[in-house]
Amino acid sequence: MNRKKVIQHHYYKLVAASLLVAILSAFLAYSLKYITEHTEHIVYTTIRDYNPLYFIILPTVGITIIYFLRKYLFKGRKNKGMAEIYKTLDLRKDHLPLFKLPSHYINGFLTVIFGGSTGIEVSSVVATATIGNEVYKRSFSARMYKRELICAAATAAVAILFSSPLAGMLFGLEAISRKFKWSVLIACLTAAVVSAIFILAIGKEPLIPQHIQEWKWHATPFFLLLSGLSALFAVGFTLIVIHVKNFFGGISNNFIRVNLGALSVGLIIYFFPILFGDSYHGMNEILNTESASVYYLLFLVLLKPLASALTLGAGGDGGVFAPSIIAGAFLGFALGIFCKTVLHMDVLPINFALIGAGSALSAAIYAPLTAVVLICNIVPNGFILLAPLLVCCVLSKYLASKILPYNVYTYDMYRESLAKVKLYAEK
Repeated sequence: MNRKKVIQHHYYKLVAASLLVAILSAFLAYSLKYITEHTEHIVYTTIRDYNPLYFIILPTVGITIIYFLRKYLFKGRKNKGMAEIYKTLDLRKDHLPLFKLPSHYINGFLTVIFGGSTGIEVSSVVATATIGNEVYKRSFSARMYKRELICAAATAAVAILFSSPLAGMLFGLEAISRKFKWSVLIACLTAAVVSAIFILAIGKEPLIPQHIQEWKWHATPFFLLLSGLSALFAVGFTLIVIHVKNFFGGISNNFIRVNLGALSVGLIIYFFPILFGDSYHGMNEILNTESASVYYLLFLVLLKPLASALTLGAGGDGGVFAPSIIAGAFLGFALGIFCKTVLHMDVLPINFALIGAGSALSAAIYAPLTAVVLICNIVPNGFILLAPLLVCCVLSKYLASKILPYNVYTYDMYRESLAKVKLYAEK
Protein backbone atom coordinates (compact mmCIF):
# COMPACT_ATOMS: atom_id res chain seq x y z
CA MET A 1 0.00 0.00 0.00
CA ASN A 2 1.57 3.33 -1.05
CA ARG A 3 1.86 6.34 1.25
CA LYS A 4 -1.15 8.17 -0.26
CA LYS A 5 -3.44 5.21 0.32
CA VAL A 6 -2.13 4.76 3.87
CA ILE A 7 -2.90 8.40 4.71
CA GLN A 8 -6.33 8.09 3.09
CA HIS A 9 -7.03 4.95 5.10
CA HIS A 10 -6.06 6.72 8.32
CA TYR A 11 -8.42 9.60 7.51
CA TYR A 12 -11.28 7.18 6.92
CA LYS A 13 -10.60 5.64 10.33
CA LEU A 14 -10.40 9.10 11.87
CA VAL A 15 -13.81 10.10 10.46
CA ALA A 16 -15.36 6.84 11.64
CA ALA A 17 -13.87 7.21 15.12
CA SER A 18 -14.92 10.89 15.26
CA LEU A 19 -18.49 9.88 14.38
CA LEU A 20 -18.54 7.39 17.25
CA VAL A 21 -17.01 9.88 19.69
CA ALA A 22 -19.43 12.63 18.63
CA ILE A 23 -22.53 10.43 18.98
CA LEU A 24 -21.53 9.26 22.47
CA SER A 25 -20.49 12.78 23.52
CA ALA A 26 -23.70 14.35 22.23
CA PHE A 27 -25.85 11.93 24.23
CA LEU A 28 -23.74 12.45 27.35
CA ALA A 29 -23.80 16.27 27.11
CA TYR A 30 -27.52 16.38 26.38
CA SER A 31 -28.40 14.05 29.24
CA LEU A 32 -26.30 16.09 31.70
CA LYS A 33 -27.79 19.35 30.44
CA TYR A 34 -31.36 18.03 30.60
CA ILE A 35 -31.26 16.51 34.08
CA THR A 36 -29.27 19.43 35.52
CA GLU A 37 -31.57 22.15 34.13
CA HIS A 38 -34.76 20.43 35.27
CA THR A 39 -33.46 19.37 38.69
CA GLU A 40 -31.90 22.79 39.34
CA HIS A 41 -35.22 24.48 38.52
CA ILE A 42 -37.16 22.17 40.85
CA VAL A 43 -34.70 22.59 43.74
CA TYR A 44 -34.45 26.37 43.30
CA THR A 45 -38.20 27.04 43.11
CA THR A 46 -38.99 24.63 45.95
CA ILE A 47 -36.50 26.20 48.36
CA ARG A 48 -37.40 29.75 47.30
CA ASP A 49 -41.11 29.18 47.89
CA TYR A 50 -40.78 27.01 51.00
CA ASN A 51 -38.00 28.56 53.10
CA PRO A 52 -35.09 30.52 51.57
CA LEU A 53 -33.00 29.88 54.69
CA TYR A 54 -32.24 26.44 53.24
CA PHE A 55 -30.19 28.19 50.55
CA ILE A 56 -27.50 28.65 53.19
CA ILE A 57 -26.92 24.94 53.78
CA LEU A 58 -27.75 23.61 50.33
CA PRO A 59 -24.24 23.99 48.80
CA THR A 60 -22.79 22.28 51.90
CA VAL A 61 -25.01 19.26 51.28
CA GLY A 62 -23.98 19.03 47.64
CA ILE A 63 -20.25 19.50 48.16
CA THR A 64 -20.23 17.14 51.15
CA ILE A 65 -21.79 14.43 48.96
CA ILE A 66 -19.13 15.16 46.32
CA TYR A 67 -16.40 14.88 48.96
CA PHE A 68 -17.53 11.42 50.07
CA LEU A 69 -18.02 10.25 46.49
CA ARG A 70 -14.52 11.44 45.64
CA LYS A 71 -13.06 9.79 48.73
CA TYR A 72 -14.75 6.39 48.56
CA LEU A 73 -16.15 5.86 45.05
CA PHE A 74 -13.34 7.55 43.12
CA LYS A 75 -10.56 6.50 45.54
CA GLY A 76 -9.53 10.01 46.52
CA ARG A 77 -8.62 11.03 42.98
CA LYS A 78 -9.32 14.71 42.28
CA ASN A 79 -10.68 16.52 39.25
CA LYS A 80 -8.68 19.43 37.88
CA GLY A 81 -10.92 20.58 35.05
CA MET A 82 -9.64 21.63 31.64
CA ALA A 83 -6.03 21.46 32.82
CA GLU A 84 -6.42 17.67 32.67
CA ILE A 85 -7.16 17.86 28.95
CA TYR A 86 -4.18 20.09 28.20
CA LYS A 87 -1.89 17.81 30.15
CA THR A 88 -2.99 14.68 28.33
CA LEU A 89 -2.61 16.44 24.96
CA ASP A 90 0.87 17.71 25.74
CA LEU A 91 2.05 14.37 27.17
CA ARG A 92 1.16 11.65 24.68
CA LYS A 93 1.66 8.83 27.19
CA ASP A 94 -0.56 10.54 29.76
CA HIS A 95 -4.25 9.66 29.46
CA LEU A 96 -7.54 10.75 30.97
CA PRO A 97 -8.51 7.81 33.21
CA LEU A 98 -11.97 6.41 32.60
CA PHE A 99 -13.20 7.41 36.07
CA LYS A 100 -13.11 11.04 34.88
CA LEU A 101 -16.31 10.41 32.92
CA PRO A 102 -18.61 9.48 35.84
CA SER A 103 -16.70 11.72 38.24
CA HIS A 104 -17.17 14.94 36.26
CA TYR A 105 -20.68 13.97 35.17
CA ILE A 106 -21.94 13.25 38.70
CA ASN A 107 -19.98 15.98 40.47
CA GLY A 108 -20.92 18.63 37.91
CA PHE A 109 -24.58 17.71 38.29
CA LEU A 110 -24.45 17.76 42.11
CA THR A 111 -22.53 21.03 42.25
CA VAL A 112 -25.06 22.97 40.19
CA ILE A 113 -28.34 21.52 41.50
CA PHE A 114 -27.29 22.24 45.09
CA GLY A 115 -26.54 25.86 44.24
CA GLY A 116 -22.79 25.77 43.61
CA SER A 117 -22.22 28.88 41.52
CA THR A 118 -20.48 27.36 38.49
CA GLY A 119 -21.88 25.49 35.48
CA ILE A 120 -21.76 22.12 33.77
CA GLU A 121 -19.77 23.25 30.71
CA VAL A 122 -16.31 22.24 31.96
CA SER A 123 -17.67 19.06 33.55
CA SER A 124 -19.26 18.11 30.21
CA VAL A 125 -16.13 18.90 28.21
CA VAL A 126 -13.80 16.85 30.41
CA ALA A 127 -16.26 13.94 30.64
CA THR A 128 -16.68 13.82 26.86
CA ALA A 129 -12.94 14.30 26.33
CA THR A 130 -12.52 11.11 28.34
CA ILE A 131 -14.70 9.37 25.76
CA GLY A 132 -12.41 10.64 23.00
CA ASN A 133 -9.33 9.51 24.90
CA GLU A 134 -10.84 6.08 25.53
CA VAL A 135 -11.67 5.56 21.85
CA TYR A 136 -8.11 6.55 21.02
CA LYS A 137 -6.70 4.07 23.55
CA ARG A 138 -8.79 1.26 22.10
CA SER A 139 -7.22 1.79 18.69
CA PHE A 140 -10.35 2.85 16.83
CA SER A 141 -8.08 5.15 14.85
CA ALA A 142 -4.44 5.58 13.99
CA ARG A 143 -2.36 6.16 17.10
CA MET A 144 -1.47 9.71 16.11
CA TYR A 145 -5.06 10.95 16.44
CA LYS A 146 -5.42 11.46 20.17
CA ARG A 147 -5.76 15.25 19.92
CA GLU A 148 -8.29 14.90 17.13
CA LEU A 149 -10.66 12.62 19.02
CA ILE A 150 -10.51 14.69 22.20
CA CYS A 151 -11.26 17.81 20.16
CA ALA A 152 -14.18 16.01 18.46
CA ALA A 153 -15.60 15.15 21.87
CA ALA A 154 -15.28 18.74 23.12
CA THR A 155 -16.89 20.00 19.90
CA ALA A 156 -19.95 17.83 20.44
CA ALA A 157 -20.24 18.81 24.11
CA VAL A 158 -20.23 22.58 23.56
CA ALA A 159 -22.38 22.27 20.44
CA ILE A 160 -25.11 20.45 22.36
CA LEU A 161 -24.91 22.64 25.47
CA PHE A 162 -25.39 25.84 23.46
CA SER A 163 -27.25 24.43 20.43
CA SER A 164 -24.49 25.70 18.13
CA PRO A 165 -22.41 23.23 16.08
CA LEU A 166 -20.24 26.07 14.77
CA ALA A 167 -19.43 27.31 18.28
CA GLY A 168 -18.61 23.73 19.26
CA MET A 169 -16.25 23.30 16.31
CA LEU A 170 -14.50 26.60 17.02
CA PHE A 171 -14.15 25.64 20.68
CA GLY A 172 -12.51 22.35 19.72
CA LEU A 173 -10.07 24.12 17.40
CA GLU A 174 -9.43 27.26 19.38
CA ALA A 175 -9.67 26.33 23.06
CA ILE A 176 -8.78 22.63 23.08
CA SER A 177 -6.40 21.97 20.19
CA ARG A 178 -4.80 25.46 20.28
CA LYS A 179 -3.02 24.60 17.04
CA PHE A 180 -4.37 24.11 13.54
CA LYS A 181 -4.07 20.75 11.81
CA TRP A 182 -6.16 19.46 8.94
CA SER A 183 -6.81 16.25 10.83
CA VAL A 184 -8.15 18.22 13.82
CA LEU A 185 -10.41 20.21 11.49
CA ILE A 186 -11.76 16.99 9.96
CA ALA A 187 -12.50 15.52 13.40
CA CYS A 188 -14.17 18.71 14.67
CA LEU A 189 -16.17 19.16 11.47
CA THR A 190 -17.40 15.56 11.69
CA ALA A 191 -18.48 16.12 15.31
CA ALA A 192 -20.18 19.40 14.35
CA VAL A 193 -22.22 17.66 11.64
CA VAL A 194 -23.30 14.94 14.09
CA SER A 195 -24.22 17.63 16.63
CA ALA A 196 -26.24 19.56 14.03
CA ILE A 197 -28.29 16.46 13.25
CA PHE A 198 -28.76 15.81 16.97
CA ILE A 199 -29.92 19.41 17.55
CA LEU A 200 -32.37 19.20 14.65
CA ALA A 201 -33.81 16.05 16.19
CA ILE A 202 -34.24 17.39 19.74
CA GLY A 203 -35.10 20.99 18.83
CA LYS A 204 -33.27 24.23 19.54
CA GLU A 205 -34.18 26.46 22.46
CA PRO A 206 -32.12 29.66 22.84
CA LEU A 207 -30.66 30.39 26.25
CA ILE A 208 -32.12 33.91 26.12
CA PRO A 209 -35.51 33.88 24.32
CA GLN A 210 -35.58 37.66 23.70
CA HIS A 211 -35.21 39.02 20.18
CA ILE A 212 -32.74 41.88 19.92
CA GLN A 213 -32.68 44.94 17.68
CA GLU A 214 -30.06 46.63 15.55
CA TRP A 215 -27.15 48.16 17.46
CA LYS A 216 -26.42 51.88 17.27
CA TRP A 217 -23.16 53.23 15.81
CA HIS A 218 -22.89 55.91 18.48
CA ALA A 219 -22.61 53.11 21.07
CA THR A 220 -19.33 51.91 19.56
CA PRO A 221 -16.98 53.79 21.97
CA PHE A 222 -18.87 52.30 24.89
CA PHE A 223 -18.69 48.81 23.36
CA LEU A 224 -14.91 49.23 23.20
CA LEU A 225 -14.86 50.47 26.79
CA LEU A 226 -16.91 47.42 27.77
CA SER A 227 -14.39 45.18 26.02
CA GLY A 228 -11.57 46.65 28.11
CA LEU A 229 -13.57 46.35 31.33
CA SER A 230 -14.38 42.72 30.46
CA ALA A 231 -10.67 41.98 29.99
CA LEU A 232 -9.93 43.43 33.43
CA PHE A 233 -12.81 41.41 34.88
CA ALA A 234 -11.49 38.18 33.33
CA VAL A 235 -8.00 38.81 34.71
CA GLY A 236 -9.43 39.52 38.14
CA PHE A 237 -11.64 36.43 37.94
CA THR A 238 -8.64 34.27 37.05
CA LEU A 239 -6.61 35.60 39.97
CA ILE A 240 -9.52 35.20 42.42
CA VAL A 241 -10.06 31.56 41.41
CA ILE A 242 -6.35 30.74 41.62
CA HIS A 243 -5.82 32.41 45.00
CA VAL A 244 -9.02 31.03 46.54
CA LYS A 245 -8.22 27.49 45.36
CA ASN A 246 -4.66 27.82 46.69
CA PHE A 247 -6.03 29.09 50.01
CA PHE A 248 -8.45 26.19 50.36
CA GLY A 249 -5.78 23.76 49.19
CA GLY A 250 -3.72 24.80 52.21
CA ILE A 251 -6.48 23.80 54.65
CA SER A 252 -5.68 20.26 55.77
CA ASN A 253 -8.92 19.71 57.68
CA ASN A 254 -11.46 18.48 55.12
CA PHE A 255 -14.45 19.38 57.30
CA ILE A 256 -13.31 22.99 57.63
CA ARG A 257 -12.41 23.29 53.93
CA VAL A 258 -15.76 21.98 52.66
CA ASN A 259 -17.93 23.87 55.11
CA LEU A 260 -16.04 27.15 55.04
CA GLY A 261 -16.35 27.39 51.28
CA ALA A 262 -19.83 25.90 50.90
CA LEU A 263 -21.43 27.91 53.73
CA SER A 264 -19.91 31.09 52.30
CA VAL A 265 -21.52 30.29 48.95
CA GLY A 266 -24.79 29.50 50.75
CA LEU A 267 -24.82 32.88 52.46
CA ILE A 268 -24.22 34.66 49.15
CA ILE A 269 -27.08 32.74 47.54
CA TYR A 270 -29.39 33.44 50.47
CA PHE A 271 -28.99 37.19 50.02
CA PHE A 272 -28.72 36.98 46.21
CA PRO A 273 -30.74 33.96 45.00
CA ILE A 274 -30.13 35.13 41.45
CA LEU A 275 -26.62 33.59 41.76
CA PHE A 276 -27.96 30.09 42.52
CA GLY A 277 -26.34 27.36 40.41
CA ASP A 278 -25.26 28.31 36.91
CA SER A 279 -27.36 31.53 37.25
CA TYR A 280 -28.74 31.44 33.71
CA HIS A 281 -32.21 31.85 35.23
CA GLY A 282 -30.94 34.91 37.08
CA MET A 283 -29.48 36.38 33.92
CA ASN A 284 -32.84 36.05 32.16
CA GLU A 285 -34.61 37.69 35.09
CA ILE A 286 -32.23 40.65 34.93
CA LEU A 287 -32.36 41.02 31.14
CA ASN A 288 -36.16 41.06 31.15
CA THR A 289 -36.18 44.34 33.02
CA GLU A 290 -34.35 47.63 32.53
CA SER A 291 -35.16 48.90 36.01
CA ALA A 292 -32.23 47.16 37.70
CA SER A 293 -29.87 49.40 39.62
CA VAL A 294 -26.43 49.92 38.11
CA TYR A 295 -24.90 49.57 41.59
CA TYR A 296 -26.77 46.31 42.16
CA LEU A 297 -25.55 44.91 38.84
CA LEU A 298 -21.95 45.89 39.54
CA PHE A 299 -22.23 44.22 42.95
CA LEU A 300 -23.37 41.03 41.21
CA VAL A 301 -20.38 41.30 38.86
CA LEU A 302 -18.12 41.15 41.93
CA LEU A 303 -20.10 38.47 43.76
CA LYS A 304 -20.47 35.95 40.92
CA PRO A 305 -16.73 35.22 40.51
CA LEU A 306 -16.32 35.12 44.28
CA ALA A 307 -19.16 32.61 44.65
CA SER A 308 -17.71 30.54 41.79
CA ALA A 309 -14.21 30.59 43.28
CA LEU A 310 -15.53 29.56 46.70
CA THR A 311 -17.52 26.72 45.10
CA LEU A 312 -14.43 25.40 43.34
CA GLY A 313 -12.22 25.93 46.38
CA ALA A 314 -14.60 23.96 48.60
CA GLY A 315 -14.48 21.01 46.20
CA GLY A 316 -17.27 21.65 43.70
CA ASP A 317 -16.91 20.72 40.04
CA GLY A 318 -16.97 23.23 37.20
CA GLY A 319 -15.07 26.16 35.78
CA VAL A 320 -15.27 29.78 34.69
CA PHE A 321 -17.29 29.25 31.50
CA ALA A 322 -20.82 29.99 32.75
CA PRO A 323 -19.74 32.50 35.43
CA SER A 324 -17.90 34.55 32.79
CA ILE A 325 -21.01 34.71 30.59
CA ILE A 326 -23.22 35.66 33.54
CA ALA A 327 -20.95 38.28 35.10
CA GLY A 328 -20.05 39.70 31.68
CA ALA A 329 -23.76 40.07 30.87
CA PHE A 330 -24.35 41.87 34.19
CA LEU A 331 -21.38 44.17 33.53
CA GLY A 332 -22.59 45.00 30.02
CA PHE A 333 -26.18 45.51 31.16
CA ALA A 334 -24.99 47.92 33.87
CA LEU A 335 -23.06 49.98 31.32
CA GLY A 336 -26.02 49.92 28.93
CA ILE A 337 -28.42 51.18 31.61
CA PHE A 338 -25.90 53.85 32.61
CA CYS A 339 -25.66 55.06 29.00
CA LYS A 340 -29.45 55.10 28.66
CA THR A 341 -30.49 56.63 31.99
CA VAL A 342 -27.56 58.87 32.91
CA LEU A 343 -26.15 59.85 29.51
CA HIS A 344 -29.63 59.74 27.90
CA MET A 345 -28.34 57.80 24.89
CA ASP A 346 -30.62 55.90 22.54
CA VAL A 347 -29.12 52.44 23.18
CA LEU A 348 -30.37 48.96 24.01
CA PRO A 349 -28.96 47.59 27.30
CA ILE A 350 -29.49 43.98 26.20
CA ASN A 351 -27.02 44.54 23.35
CA PHE A 352 -24.47 45.69 25.89
CA ALA A 353 -25.24 42.60 27.99
CA LEU A 354 -24.52 40.25 25.09
CA ILE A 355 -21.30 42.04 24.13
CA GLY A 356 -20.23 42.00 27.78
CA ALA A 357 -20.94 38.27 28.02
CA GLY A 358 -18.96 37.53 24.85
CA SER A 359 -16.04 39.77 25.78
CA ALA A 360 -15.75 38.31 29.28
CA LEU A 361 -15.92 34.74 28.00
CA SER A 362 -13.36 35.46 25.29
CA ALA A 363 -10.92 36.97 27.78
CA ALA A 364 -11.48 34.18 30.31
CA ILE A 365 -10.89 31.19 28.00
CA TYR A 366 -8.74 32.92 25.33
CA ALA A 367 -11.13 31.89 22.55
CA PRO A 368 -12.62 34.96 20.83
CA LEU A 369 -14.16 33.23 17.81
CA THR A 370 -15.87 30.67 20.02
CA ALA A 371 -17.25 33.48 22.19
CA VAL A 372 -18.55 35.41 19.18
CA VAL A 373 -20.47 32.53 17.64
CA LEU A 374 -21.69 31.20 20.97
CA ILE A 375 -23.16 34.55 22.06
CA CYS A 376 -24.73 35.06 18.63
CA ASN A 377 -26.53 31.73 19.17
CA ILE A 378 -27.89 32.27 22.68
CA VAL A 379 -30.55 34.68 21.35
CA PRO A 380 -32.84 34.00 18.37
CA ASN A 381 -31.32 36.71 16.12
CA GLY A 382 -27.95 37.29 17.74
CA PHE A 383 -25.96 37.58 14.52
CA ILE A 384 -27.18 41.19 14.31
CA LEU A 385 -24.34 41.88 16.77
CA LEU A 386 -21.71 39.95 14.80
CA ALA A 387 -19.54 42.97 13.89
CA PRO A 388 -19.24 44.62 17.35
CA LEU A 389 -18.99 41.23 19.02
CA LEU A 390 -16.09 40.20 16.81
CA VAL A 391 -14.16 43.41 17.46
CA CYS A 392 -14.85 43.40 21.21
CA CYS A 393 -14.10 39.71 21.76
CA VAL A 394 -10.79 39.88 19.89
CA LEU A 395 -9.83 43.05 21.76
CA SER A 396 -10.74 41.70 25.21
CA LYS A 397 -8.78 38.50 24.63
CA TYR A 398 -5.77 40.48 23.41
CA LEU A 399 -5.84 42.82 26.42
CA ALA A 400 -6.31 39.98 28.92
CA SER A 401 -3.42 37.97 27.45
CA LYS A 402 -1.17 41.04 27.61
CA ILE A 403 -2.03 41.68 31.25
CA LEU A 404 -1.84 38.03 32.30
CA PRO A 405 0.07 35.39 30.28
CA TYR A 406 -2.21 32.56 31.45
CA ASN A 407 -5.86 31.89 32.23
CA VAL A 408 -7.45 29.64 34.84
CA TYR A 409 -6.99 26.55 32.69
CA THR A 410 -3.37 27.15 31.64
CA TYR A 411 -2.09 28.43 35.01
CA ASP A 412 -0.56 25.10 36.06
CA MET A 413 1.22 24.74 32.71
CA TYR A 414 2.54 28.31 32.95
CA ARG A 415 3.80 27.70 36.48
CA GLU A 416 5.51 24.46 35.45
CA SER A 417 7.20 26.12 32.48
CA LEU A 418 8.53 28.91 34.74
CA ALA A 419 9.88 26.29 37.15
CA LYS A 420 11.70 24.54 34.29
CA VAL A 421 13.21 27.82 33.09
CA LYS A 422 14.35 28.63 36.63
CA LEU A 423 15.86 25.16 37.07
CA TYR A 424 17.67 25.46 33.74
CA ALA A 425 19.02 28.90 34.71
CA GLU A 426 20.29 27.56 38.03
CA LYS A 427 22.14 24.77 36.24
